[in-house]
Amino acid sequence: MRLVVDTNVLVSGLLTPFGVCGDTVRLITSGAITLCVDGRILFKYEEVLQRPRFRFAPTEIGILMAYLNTSSEFHGATPLLQALPDSDDAPFLEVAIAAHAEALVTGNAKHFPPQYCRNIPILSPRALMDRWRKTKETDHVH
Repeated sequence: MRLVVDTNVLVSGLLTPFGVCGDTVRLITSGAITLCVDGRILFKYEEVLQRPRFRFAPTEIGILMAYLNTSSEFHGATPLLQALPDSDDAPFLEVAIAAHAEALVTGNAKHFPPQYCRNIPILSPRALMDRWRKTKETDHVH
């Protein structure tokens, strides 16, 4: 499964490892999901993870970022024609479109109006996990 994951899901997953965002992060770090990124997304991840209020250790951030730099699929993306409600979200949708990603996973679906998404599904972490489990159940049946 090839996905773009919004920063809010990554941070939430690291803060609450036993919730659905944590499940999403484990799918990424286990290699079960291929993360689609560009330099802007990786920069945003690192910038947010370094915020003092989250209290992530610099070595842990470094290990995660090194993993994401080597395991992710990099895509060049063209700018969107329309402005999103939050302009900081543009790189995520631009990469999802460029990568033909199976979905963009975010905790803020309202930031990605369907008319701008060019048929890229916008999934909550819960919807992603529901889809993942259904896919795996189907795999076991065949």
